[in-house]
Amino acid sequence: MGFNPLEHQGIPLERQVRDWRELDVDPVDPDRGDPYTRCRIITMNGIEVEAILFNHQFARHCPDAEVKRQLAQVRYVEAQQQKAVNWLLPGLASVLETTIAYEQVAVDLTGWVARHEPDPYLRQAYEFGVLEDFDHLYRYANLYEMIEHRKAESIVDGLTEVMPGRPTKFHHRDPYDNVRDPYDRGTTDPLSKLHALTIMSAEQQTMNFYMNVGPQYMEPIARRLYQEIGLIEEEHVTHYESLVDPGETWWEQLVNHEYNECYLYHSFMEQEPDPKVRAIWELHLNMELEHLRIACDLMRRHDGREPREILAPELPNVLTFEENKQFVRHLLDTQMDLTTLGAGYVRDAHERFQRMQERIHGGQEPPSEQVMAQHREMFGREYRMETEGPHPDIASREK
Repeated sequence: MGFNPLEHQGIPLERQVRDWRELDVDPVDPDRGDPYTRCRIITMNGIEVEAILFNHQFARHCPDAEVKRQLAQVRYVEAQQQKAVNWLLPGLASVLETTIAYEQVAVDLTGWVARHEPDPYLRQAYEFGVLEDFDHLYRYANLYEMIEHRKAESIVDGLTEVMPGRPTKFHHRDPYDNVRDPYDRGTTDPLSKLHALTIMSAEQQTMNFYMNVGPQYMEPIARRLYQEIGLIEEEHVTHYESLVDPGETWWEQLVNHEYNECYLYHSFMEQEPDPKVRAIWELHLNMELEHLRIACDLMRRHDGREPREILAPELPNVLTFEENKQFVRHLLDTQMDLTTLGAGYVRDAHERFQRMQERIHGGQEPPSEQVMAQHREMFGREYRMETEGPHPDIASREK
């Protein structure tokens, strides 16, 4: 039998508040740690940030003072969890190093989800996004070598390739075409709900990160590249959040958020090689089990429904950080020329796409192309890290 979080007791809420000593976690070693440990940390930070922001939005729309107090109690613990998780990242890492790790998360987390998504329409949404994050990783890797004179392979450790994806300059689309059709909350696989919430949360934290760190650079090319990719991350959040059925009630969304946290903490606890970090995943899982119980009670009381009606009977197979090289290469070979039209995808540039390209680029090369030109000028080449087999000359496909 698999793990069913509805059948396990967690730590009582009144025992979950930690003191400063407990929150003062030791960061992971940036040079000797598993790169996927860092990816799990970044992912769970995004999940916790989404839980906090959702809880705040729920409270702002909730007229029941007692419910708002319960939300506040859980939210405070979620905020402590977020601090403990995010503070696992090493302070020695530069913003660009963390950025490259963020994009490694985007590639390998979304890649895994796309490979395991049961719904073809949702799977296509993740496949489409992977190729764009893959190219962002490539652009930032070139910027990293230019500014810090180091190579991205020291961060991704050969687990994720660094080479061109769908060119970033083609990611700027009319906002009208960034909205997808949502899943049907009544018929969709519960796993699809977890996937949508996970990827939306991960992209949201990337968007927030770039919005805040971009202007901290002095180098003009860095400031421009963060500005460009930050705008694309806004498009990605729109792309992914629109997959969630807007008909889900606040109570249903609350339960889905808590169930998803149980799913991810359980998944990462199962695969984490760092015992110190694994202990945090286990502790937070036991906290989330209680948060889920509280959310389920609120749903029964205020929504008049049984949470088991909307949740999986047990957690699906653990979400795993692993190499997606062959999968991404297949997408490079088959989906490079896709863009969006309405809620679907097309291979031919259409009027709205062309108009947006002309408007945003203004007849000039965007920062994502400028960084490549400057890198070639400095080093006489582009930075790439390919780990297996020949790769087609993607640059020749850029039109």
